[in-house]
Amino acid sequence: MAIEILNAELIQKAFLAGANNLERNKEYINELNVFPVPDGDTGSNMSLTIMAAANEVSNLDNPSLKELSKTISSGSLRGARGNSGVILSQLLRGFCKEIKEKEKVDVNVLADGFVRGVETAYKAVMKPKEGTILTVAKAMAERAVELAEQGVNIEEFAEAVIECGDETLEKTPDLLPVLKEAGVVDSGGQGLMEFLKGAFNGLTGKEVVDVTPVKKAGTGASTDSENIDTSDIKFGYCTEFIINLEREFTIDDEIKFKEFLTSIGDSLV
Repeated sequence: MAIEILNAELIQKAFLAGANNLERNKEYINELNVFPVPDGDTGSNMSLTIMAAANEVSNLDNPSLKELSKTISSGSLRGARGNSGVILSQLLRGFCKEIKEKEKVDVNVLADGFVRGVETAYKAVMKPKEGTILTVAKAMAERAVELAEQGVNIEEFAEAVIECGDETLEKTPDLLPVLKEAGVVDSGGQGLMEFLKGAFNGLTGKEVVDVTPVKKAGTGASTDSENIDTSDIKFGYCTEFIINLEREFTIDDEIKFKEFLTSIGDSLV
């Protein structure tokens, strides 16, 4: 029987399955990591981010959508690691904002959630770069809106959105030269797809299949990040902060603070 409506129990099940699939495939995702720094940790960072939320979500007993949404959002933010992990947390945060006040989730709510997730993530990234996880998420959100207008059920919706994500991911090397140089797709985008595929499989009870080891385009060889030109990289480390404010933080304060941060890093989220 086709799934038409998702409740908190089903979303909790899907989220945990997606988190586990991302965790299982983190080393594969690490092998793809050449942007913004070829340090081979995108899979690890995304896994740490999602599992921080999953550990809290797994402890919820019969949660409401509002409680589940809050836990996913806060858990992923506090556990966020690296650029890809922080962006993933923002995609989840936007999605959860959309569903938290709903009594039930259908394809229309899911589409709105995808759109809000993308809007939240793009807004959070100071210098959005196409050919990354953002591009993949945006394409899926646009496809989600189209599908919601066609009256499909949730399984048909999910399959088509994931297909769109895969197709967009395959095109990321055409948008980001460093990916084409390395012969790989974007690692963050791959991580997002592993999460969504795991979530869909968990929801429908389909068999989970490990992804194949990454191959360099046209050669069959493993990706070698040491061959990537890193001469233009000025800042080589990801650093995360949670700031507790003791006074009012004005818009002017925010602008000045961001100006300062962009002087000591070039990939601010």
